[in-house]
Amino acid sequence: MLDANVKQQLDSYLQKIVKPIALSVSSGNSNKAQELNTLAREIAELSDNIHVTEQNAERSPSLAIGPANHAARVAFAGIPMGHEFTSLVLALLQAGGHPSKADPELLQQIRELEGDYHFETYISLSCQNCPDVVQALNLMANLNPNISHVMIDGALFQDEVEQRQIMAVPAVYLNGESFGQGRMSLAEIVQKLDTSSADQKATALAHKDPYDLLVVGGGPAGAAAAIYAARKGIRTGLVAERFGGQVMDTVGIENFISVPYTEGPKLAASLEQHVKEYGVDIITEQRATGIQRREQVELQLQSGASLTSRSVILATGARWRELGVPGEQEYRTRGVAYCPHCDGPFFKGKHVAVIGGGNSGIEAAIDLAGIVTKVTVLEFGDALRADEVLQRKARSMPNISIITNAQTTEITGDGKKVTGIRYIDRHLSRKASQTLEVAGVFVQIGLVPNTEWLQESDIARNRQGEIEIDANGATSMAGVFAAGDVTTVPYKQIIISMGAGATAALSAFDHLIRESVEEDTGPALAQVANG
Repeated sequence: MLDANVKQQLDSYLQKIVKPIALSVSSGNSNKAQELNTLAREIAELSDNIHVTEQNAERSPSLAIGPANHAARVAFAGIPMGHEFTSLVLALLQAGGHPSKADPELLQQIRELEGDYHFETYISLSCQNCPDVVQALNLMANLNPNISHVMIDGALFQDEVEQRQIMAVPAVYLNGESFGQGRMSLAEIVQKLDTSSADQKATALAHKDPYDLLVVGGGPAGAAAAIYAARKGIRTGLVAERFGGQVMDTVGIENFISVPYTEGPKLAASLEQHVKEYGVDIITEQRATGIQRREQVELQLQSGASLTSRSVILATGARWRELGVPGEQEYRTRGVAYCPHCDGPFFKGKHVAVIGGGNSGIEAAIDLAGIVTKVTVLEFGDALRADEVLQRKARSMPNISIITNAQTTEITGDGKKVTGIRYIDRHLSRKASQTLEVAGVFVQIGLVPNTEWLQESDIARNRQGEIEIDANGATSMAGVFAAGDVTTVPYKQIIISMGAGATAALSAFDHLIRESVEEDTGPALAQVANG
């Protein structure tokens, strides 16, 4: 199963195992069971500390991993390859005694969790969001004997998927009940279980000293701003719900100059590591709810805490735009999806619709065409907006059809899942409603800036909700700058966001210098200092 290069790389990792571990493989004669058995034995051949046994498991194929002579609390129901191969390697290392690099306080918090927690995570091997959740729960199971976790490949356990009406991944169940949907970080999961920790964190945040510069947002713009600011030797903080921002939901990146190809989660991890090297105070799992200018700039957080800073850079990014039609929210994760890479495999052999004829919509249609029976693209305008090379590719695929001048009016369902979509043909004089029977609807109609929390502030925004900035990244509020997809910058690209973040940080530093001159010399001398 594993080629020579993979075995060589895996061998170097397995040298870090310091205590014996057991791989328990489900017995069975199916092709998949035999394939998993082969994988387990190939891994065991690389280390004297790994031994393989067979078991009668609840699911087959499945692989349980744990310290030798102890009950395994981590399992993979399926074959953990693709995006989940890294999850397998980490599970091996952790079971073998290799320590995690996660925050020590968070690890101790996991060890002290009381109660019994049995997690089940349904994934697809093509999902780039799933490994983060799987790896977080595996780590928790290795740290706390009251926690267990099984990853379940939905493609191999269709009966369970149908029974639980799972149409989007990752889908996490705790003790048989739905726990969460979509990407979740280790800290987010722990915070959801340990509710008392939120108040403690809010109290700790409230006692933080003021910053020279506070960056709001952990995407490319925010990371670049934090690095440029910290290099100036000023006290810099970064607050965000999660590090990486929308980049975490990006699969392939091929236009990042000097890097021919990378993936979103990999780039996000590199950004975080780079920021940490400069001693930036990183605060995650916190959502900004308001900003005011008093003696300094005050940032209010959803937790109830407030942070103050002499200057602030807003880099909260954007998110997928929703259709806003009846049925969209009702059937979200039950046929309405926004990530074709994550959720596409659940519609194998079915007819799906893609809403949006831009680059993201046509790319989604092309990806889905290799999985589903048919893809119908609905574009509001009279022509597709995607790059010509993408249009040619889509039109060359026999199972992709394209409808222009289509205004989606409703997503229909049977109460459990999506069954169709209604739209009107804008080209016809009589706007008669059309019905298309589909099992899934993938919405790809662009981005909306994350600025709703600024409604009560004095920061100017345009009609689209984007923060208005000048050439230096300055907003209408003194000492507050902005960068990236959340602003009026015309092109929403990773590399442009990074440049904008650097510009905003340099502008903020210049603002701090001039502010200091004014404070030290008074208005008259400040005017001289400014030339």
